[in-house]
Amino acid sequence: MTIKEKIKNLIDTNEVCLFMKGTPENPQCGFSMATSNILKHLNVAFKGINVLEDDNLRQGIKDFSDWPTIPQLYIKKEFIGGSDIVKEMFEKGELKSLLQEKKLI
Repeated sequence: MTIKEKIKNLIDTNEVCLFMKGTPENPQCGFSMATSNILKHLNVAFKGINVLEDDNLRQGIKDFSDWPTIPQLYIKKEFIGGSDIVKEMFEKGELKSLLQEKKLI
């Protein structure tokens, strides 16, 4: 399985998927922690994927999404964005609306 296939499989099999540095329980960067905490605050079940465990995955997700930074959030196979976008959507109530619309909360 190529790294691209592995990433696609993770996104396809997890309704809310967060590619992050560290884990939701033990984030390894502030941006990953902030994004993870927003999802926890909204009580949404999500899969945290630690990109620090695999350099191929760490670079692969950037290539896959054509987005240069981590964390990266996917909801129902759709790329939402990184930490700044997720934070802005959360503050405006858009993230909660999106999750409700997708029947995830």
